[in-house]
Amino acid sequence: MKKILIIQNKRIGDVLISSVIANNFKAKYPDSEVHFLAYDFTHGVIINNPNIDKIISINDKELKKLPVLLKLIRQIRKEKYDIIFDPYSKTQSRLICKFSGAKQTIGHKSRKKFGNWGYYTHPVEISKEKTKNCGKAIEDRIHLLNQAGNFDPVNYEPKIFLSEAEKKENWLGKYATKKVIVLGVLGSTPQKSMPYEYVAQMCDFIAEHYDVNLLFNYAPHQKEEAMKIYEMCKKKENIILDIYAPSIRDFIKLMHQCDALVANEGGTVHIAKALNKPTFTIFSPYVNKDHWASFEDGKFHHSVHLLEMKPDLFDSFTFEERKKIEANPDELYKQLTPELIVPELDKFLKNNL
Repeated sequence: MKKILIIQNKRIGDVLISSVIANNFKAKYPDSEVHFLAYDFTHGVIINNPNIDKIISINDKELKKLPVLLKLIRQIRKEKYDIIFDPYSKTQSRLICKFSGAKQTIGHKSRKKFGNWGYYTHPVEISKEKTKNCGKAIEDRIHLLNQAGNFDPVNYEPKIFLSEAEKKENWLGKYATKKVIVLGVLGSTPQKSMPYEYVAQMCDFIAEHYDVNLLFNYAPHQKEEAMKIYEMCKKKENIILDIYAPSIRDFIKLMHQCDALVANEGGTVHIAKALNKPTFTIFSPYVNKDHWASFEDGKFHHSVHLLEMKPDLFDSFTFEERKKIEANPDELYKQLTPELIVPELDKFLKNNL
């Protein structure tokens, strides 16, 4: 029996898409034991996944303390893993791999010239561009998986597993009489968030042209900012404010009962896709769409990116240039105006409502 560990210390979307490693490994080796190491706030997307036998919980801030990291490395060594997959491939996880005692450690080579110090038995080059509709981020994880054998046919689609009891929970109540669009009004970070007045204009467009309810979604610490957007909206009567999912798992159960998601790019988009819900994604100017736009067909899953609409604004779109844009995306974000977004949004809604 093979015993494996997947390390993904990052945000919700990263954890969800890294679960494709577990899904495909279990499909080939059903008797294997699969563990998944992830930050505590991300567990909602992998709970109940039958392909993950154990979730190892860590705290983001605590892991930055050297004694905590050393304790975790000792814990990993005791598990005697056969294979460790490291999609995260950062200093913490590389050190875990180097001192894990695992027979096979698989992760991405560092972009830095002198950054590959024998952390992995199988270092893998990060792909320069995507070749499949699943997006480069998922492809990169499957490249790691394939270092451990031939896993054809590969299932590239992340999945979320709800229990029957979770599916029966009534989240929408009186609002279930109309279709409900979940509106991600803020990105997971300020750099991923559209200008507030643009979001309000999009809300007003949907409310004026479609007989639906709009459910505002945001992180708990973003409530004050979300209310600023609400106050800017002219058509408030169809906006739902009295339903809120306090946890990731609660959001999953809520999204399961709704009809579509319109949001800034982030973890909620990956959740909606894993639940097979239509998605309309607005990409921040610094995000490489090829990396994170998964399974898009222009109808069921559709998105907009400033680079596609105004390609002359970008002198280059290398990793280094994207980092510069990320530091100050506001000026470019302002050029992704509602006049550019709304026609694409309208086509998406017509296809899916």
